[in-house]
Amino acid sequence: MNIREELERELTKNQILTITEYACSTTTRFRKLMDCFFDPYHRIVLNATWIVTQSLELHKEMLVPYIPVLVAQITKPNNAEHLIRNSLRILELIEIPEAFHGLIMNTCFGFIEDPKTAIAIKAYALTIIFHLSLIYPEIQDELKCIIEEKWDNETPAFKSRGRKILAQINKSRKKK
Repeated sequence: MNIREELERELTKNQILTITEYACSTTTRFRKLMDCFFDPYHRIVLNATWIVTQSLELHKEMLVPYIPVLVAQITKPNNAEHLIRNSLRILELIEIPEAFHGLIMNTCFGFIEDPKTAIAIKAYALTIIFHLSLIYPEIQDELKCIIEEKWDNETPAFKSRGRKILAQINKSRKKK
Protein backbone atom coordinates (compact mmCIF):
# COMPACT_ATOMS: atom_id res chain seq x y z
CA MET A 1 0.00 0.00 0.00
CA ASN A 2 1.22 3.49 -0.82
CA ILE A 3 0.14 5.59 2.17
CA ARG A 4 0.51 8.92 0.38
CA GLU A 5 -1.62 7.80 -2.56
CA GLU A 6 -4.29 6.48 -0.21
CA LEU A 7 -4.36 9.79 1.66
CA GLU A 8 -4.97 11.75 -1.54
CA ARG A 9 -8.49 10.27 -1.75
CA GLU A 10 -11.66 10.81 0.22
CA LEU A 11 -11.65 8.10 2.86
CA THR A 12 -14.35 6.08 4.53
CA LYS A 13 -14.14 5.01 8.16
CA ASN A 14 -13.18 1.47 7.05
CA GLN A 15 -10.40 2.80 4.83
CA ILE A 16 -9.09 4.92 7.70
CA LEU A 17 -8.97 1.83 9.92
CA THR A 18 -7.23 -0.22 7.22
CA ILE A 19 -4.61 2.48 6.61
CA THR A 20 -4.13 2.91 10.37
CA GLU A 21 -3.45 -0.79 10.86
CA TYR A 22 -1.07 -0.80 7.91
CA ALA A 23 0.80 2.33 8.98
CA CYS A 24 1.15 1.11 12.57
CA SER A 25 2.51 -2.28 11.54
CA THR A 26 6.12 -1.03 11.23
CA THR A 27 8.07 2.07 12.22
CA THR A 28 9.00 2.64 8.56
CA ARG A 29 5.35 2.77 7.53
CA PHE A 30 4.51 5.00 10.47
CA ARG A 31 7.31 7.36 9.42
CA LYS A 32 5.70 7.57 5.96
CA LEU A 33 2.40 8.44 7.62
CA MET A 34 4.07 11.16 9.69
CA ASP A 35 5.76 12.53 6.55
CA CYS A 36 2.24 12.95 5.16
CA PHE A 37 1.09 14.55 8.42
CA PHE A 38 3.66 17.31 7.85
CA ASP A 39 2.98 17.59 4.10
CA PRO A 40 2.07 21.03 2.70
CA TYR A 41 -0.89 19.60 0.73
CA HIS A 42 -3.97 20.15 2.90
CA ARG A 43 -6.01 17.07 1.80
CA ILE A 44 -3.15 14.72 2.66
CA VAL A 45 -2.60 16.40 6.02
CA LEU A 46 -6.28 16.21 6.89
CA ASN A 47 -6.48 12.49 6.15
CA ALA A 48 -3.13 11.81 7.83
CA THR A 49 -4.36 13.59 10.95
CA TRP A 50 -7.38 11.30 11.17
CA ILE A 51 -5.12 8.27 10.87
CA VAL A 52 -2.54 9.54 13.37
CA THR A 53 -5.37 10.29 15.82
CA GLN A 54 -6.77 6.81 15.27
CA SER A 55 -3.31 5.29 15.75
CA LEU A 56 -3.09 6.86 19.21
CA GLU A 57 -5.80 4.47 20.37
CA LEU A 58 -3.80 1.48 19.17
CA HIS A 59 -0.12 2.43 19.31
CA LYS A 60 0.64 5.62 21.27
CA GLU A 61 4.26 4.55 21.59
CA MET A 62 4.81 4.98 17.84
CA LEU A 63 4.25 8.72 18.18
CA VAL A 64 6.85 9.27 20.92
CA PRO A 65 9.79 9.90 18.52
CA TYR A 66 7.72 12.59 16.77
CA ILE A 67 6.93 14.67 19.87
CA PRO A 68 9.91 17.01 19.30
CA VAL A 69 8.74 17.57 15.71
CA LEU A 70 5.18 18.29 16.87
CA VAL A 71 6.53 20.78 19.41
CA ALA A 72 8.66 22.39 16.70
CA GLN A 73 5.55 22.76 14.52
CA ILE A 74 3.67 24.74 17.15
CA THR A 75 6.63 26.96 18.06
CA LYS A 76 7.85 27.72 14.53
CA PRO A 77 7.18 31.39 13.72
CA ASN A 78 4.69 31.96 10.91
CA ASN A 79 4.02 28.25 10.49
CA ALA A 80 0.94 27.18 8.52
CA GLU A 81 -2.20 27.23 10.64
CA HIS A 82 -3.18 23.66 9.74
CA LEU A 83 0.21 22.32 10.89
CA ILE A 84 -0.12 24.12 14.23
CA ARG A 85 -3.75 23.03 14.67
CA ASN A 86 -3.09 19.39 13.83
CA SER A 87 0.05 19.23 15.96
CA LEU A 88 -1.87 20.65 18.93
CA ARG A 89 -4.66 18.18 18.27
CA ILE A 90 -2.19 15.33 18.72
CA LEU A 91 -0.40 16.92 21.68
CA GLU A 92 -3.78 17.30 23.38
CA LEU A 93 -4.21 13.52 23.32
CA ILE A 94 -0.81 12.34 24.55
CA GLU A 95 1.32 12.57 27.64
CA ILE A 96 3.82 15.32 26.93
CA PRO A 97 7.37 14.69 28.20
CA GLU A 98 8.42 16.99 31.02
CA ALA A 99 11.27 18.47 28.96
CA PHE A 100 8.66 20.21 26.77
CA HIS A 101 6.24 21.40 29.47
CA GLY A 102 7.53 24.96 29.81
CA LEU A 103 7.85 25.60 26.09
CA ILE A 104 4.43 24.16 25.31
CA MET A 105 2.82 26.01 28.21
CA ASN A 106 4.23 29.37 27.08
CA THR A 107 3.31 28.71 23.45
CA CYS A 108 -0.24 27.69 24.31
CA PHE A 109 -0.78 30.69 26.59
CA GLY A 110 0.43 32.83 23.68
CA PHE A 111 -2.11 31.25 21.32
CA ILE A 112 -4.95 31.85 23.77
CA GLU A 113 -3.99 35.47 24.39
CA ASP A 114 -3.57 36.37 20.70
CA PRO A 115 -6.92 37.58 19.31
CA LYS A 116 -5.84 36.53 15.79
CA THR A 117 -5.40 32.87 16.72
CA ALA A 118 -7.92 30.51 15.10
CA ILE A 119 -10.50 29.11 17.50
CA ALA A 120 -9.50 25.47 16.98
CA ILE A 121 -5.93 26.31 17.97
CA LYS A 122 -7.20 28.14 21.05
CA ALA A 123 -9.42 25.22 22.01
CA TYR A 124 -6.60 22.68 21.78
CA ALA A 125 -4.27 25.07 23.62
CA LEU A 126 -6.80 25.47 26.44
CA THR A 127 -7.01 21.71 26.90
CA ILE A 128 -3.25 21.23 26.78
CA ILE A 129 -2.74 23.91 29.42
CA PHE A 130 -5.45 22.36 31.57
CA HIS A 131 -3.74 18.97 31.35
CA LEU A 132 -0.45 20.60 32.35
CA SER A 133 -2.21 22.40 35.21
CA LEU A 134 -2.91 19.01 36.76
CA ILE A 135 0.87 18.65 37.05
CA TYR A 136 1.47 22.33 37.85
CA PRO A 137 -1.62 23.45 39.83
CA GLU A 138 -0.14 26.91 40.28
CA ILE A 139 -1.04 27.75 36.65
CA GLN A 140 -4.75 27.04 37.20
CA ASP A 141 -5.37 30.57 38.49
CA GLU A 142 -3.76 32.06 35.39
CA LEU A 143 -5.72 29.76 33.10
CA LYS A 144 -8.97 30.56 34.90
CA CYS A 145 -8.21 34.30 34.74
CA ILE A 146 -7.50 34.21 31.00
CA ILE A 147 -10.69 32.28 30.24
CA GLU A 148 -12.79 34.68 32.29
CA GLU A 149 -11.02 37.75 30.87
CA LYS A 150 -11.58 36.66 27.24
CA TRP A 151 -15.11 35.36 27.82
CA ASP A 152 -17.09 38.31 26.42
CA ASN A 153 -15.07 38.57 23.21
CA GLU A 154 -14.70 34.92 22.30
CA THR A 155 -16.65 32.48 20.16
CA PRO A 156 -19.17 29.91 21.42
CA ALA A 157 -16.56 27.19 20.82
CA PHE A 158 -14.08 28.94 23.13
CA LYS A 159 -16.80 29.41 25.74
CA SER A 160 -17.79 25.76 25.54
CA ARG A 161 -14.24 24.54 26.03
CA GLY A 162 -13.61 27.21 28.66
CA ARG A 163 -16.77 26.29 30.59
CA LYS A 164 -15.70 22.64 30.76
CA ILE A 165 -12.20 23.56 31.90
CA LEU A 166 -13.46 25.97 34.55
CA ALA A 167 -15.78 23.25 35.87
CA GLN A 168 -12.87 20.79 36.03
CA ILE A 169 -10.67 23.34 37.82
CA ASN A 170 -13.42 24.01 40.36
CA LYS A 171 -14.03 20.29 40.82
CA SER A 172 -10.31 19.57 41.37
CA ARG A 173 -10.14 22.38 43.96
CA LYS A 174 -13.12 21.02 45.90
CA LYS A 175 -11.34 17.68 46.27
CA LYS A 176 -8.47 19.35 48.13
